Amino acid sequence: MRIDAHQHYWKIDRGDYGWLTPEIPVLHKDFLPSDLKPHLDAHRLDGTIVVQAAPTPEETDFLLSLADGDESIFGVVGFLDLTDDRHAAHYERFARHPKFVGFRIMIQDMPDAGAILAPSYVEALRSYAERGAAVDLLVKCDQLDPLIELVKQVPGLHGVIDHIAKPRIAEGLMAPWASQIEQLAEYPNLYCKLSGMVTEADHEHWKAEQFIPYVRHVLACFGPDRVMFGSDWPVCLLAAGYDEVVEVLERAQPDTWGDAEREKLFGLNAKTFYRL
Repeated sequence: MRIDAHQHYWKIDRGDYGWLTPEIPVLHKDFLPSDLKPHLDAHRLDGTIVVQAAPTPEETDFLLSLADGDESIFGVVGFLDLTDDRHAAHYERFARHPKFVGFRIMIQDMPDAGAILAPSYVEALRSYAERGAAVDLLVKCDQLDPLIELVKQVPGLHGVIDHIAKPRIAEGLMAPWASQIEQLAEYPNLYCKLSGMVTEADHEHWKAEQFIPYVRHVLACFGPDRVMFGSDWPVCLLAAGYDEVVEVLERAQPDTWGDAEREKLFGLNAKTFYRL
């Protein structure tokens, strides 16, 4: 089973994508399963995990409705605001859908990432960890210290770090991201998505070799059993086409990796993490 473990669909006229403006013309249009299908077919991908792109429960409902009518959507990662008193009710409602596989917390958009260490936030995540809920962690590299502290307090969190935590690829910087990734990888319930990397490089002038040290560091830390391929399509179109995203990851894999490791990276680990 080959899976793209991170992509998005949206319809602009739904009205809750505040970050999608006409000033970003390549993304300011509808993207739906029929648009992605040629790319999935070209790379022999059986299906995808579609991830929320708007901070509303209504968008999660929209994605679940898409999943009802499309076999290529294996799972939906919805939105949950753990500061909302209704988060548990939203989760229970979403969880009744067979293709709801987890939720994402958007640390990236928090003015102060330290907010995730508030007692109520930690307690909420502990409750979801106890039930084994899959949690996507959208976080930037300069927010990793609070995330490390959060995981210390919720060591059982069944989580996956999106976009390798957005290191400063355009500047070629590895520190302190590299050591922080090592610390996070020590928690056996944490995974990492090799996704969203091209948009952290220079959008116009990136080179495939720039990504090799970042990819190999993640692979060395998390090993072949806790990493996933994600295209981050269509956001990736800001810097690269779908084919280029796949090629970047294929070129960056260690020479020692064989078919077994690649099958895990390109699908089997996502199947395990999201309990497909």
